[in-house]
Amino acid sequence: MAPTPFQLTRPRPLVGLLDLPDDPAPAPVVVLCCGFKGFAEWGFFPPLAALLAERGLAAVRFNYGDSGMQIGDAVVTDLEAFRRQTISGELADVGALLSALPQLAPGRFDTSRLALYGHSRGGAVALLAAARLADANAAGAGSLRALVTWSAISHFDRLAAEELRQWRETGTWTAVNARTGQRLPIGLELLHDIEAHRAELDCAAAAARRRAPWLIVHGEGDETVPVADAEALAAAAAPPAELLRIAGADHAFGARTPFAGPNPHLIAALNATQTWLLRWLRA
Repeated sequence: MAPTPFQLTRPRPLVGLLDLPDDPAPAPVVVLCCGFKGFAEWGFFPPLAALLAERGLAAVRFNYGDSGMQIGDAVVTDLEAFRRQTISGELADVGALLSALPQLAPGRFDTSRLALYGHSRGGAVALLAAARLADANAAGAGSLRALVTWSAISHFDRLAAEELRQWRETGTWTAVNARTGQRLPIGLELLHDIEAHRAELDCAAAAARRRAPWLIVHGEGDETVPVADAEALAAAAAPPAELLRIAGADHAFGARTPFAGPNPHLIAALNATQTWLLRWLRA
């Protein structure tokens, strides 16, 4: 079945795609969170979503409201939106999407069987969202059944002191997209958000608070986020949690955009992920 596009307009516009199983009965649902400079159609997201749908799980992938991209875009088309990005904004987007699930595909989602997945910075966002859901569950709200992160960061302070100084002085930090060469400006909103909300954005604390069974997948050859980040998250995690190191795998498990097909590292990550999700969502 071809993916179905959707759009949310509040609290800020979000666009995304639904990959639904052929069986029309309500299905467990997995919300997929992209990383920094990622988007719903990047690299392994389409094959991951298709695999989950083939296994009877509904997959919801989306672009954050500050991604600056629409469905079908290959580059950032709204640089001002990208400039305004914050972690808190992306976390709010996940919360809004979770709240809107029943309206996205009426009758197709079993929201009592919910999972979150995230890659890179999206892994940290998914983790923070899982901790928030655990807090809400303690107050009597619904619970999260499973969490999977790939190449997740364990903290948001990732720039050297000199880069931070220049960012503060100029008001802009510029990220270069290695795939497209596009120069992407980021304003001080991101830096101020991280500094003003350290407790709320503490990944180690979130790892301890979340209760959903968590699979932490990381490549031992990750050139962007060292495997030490995964080890730190695993050390802070409340049970149940498992760390899967994939020998030789890089940050994206060998995947690129446009997707050129599977490879052994990606297959290992996909197989572990589907096994984990099926285990906990079908229980």
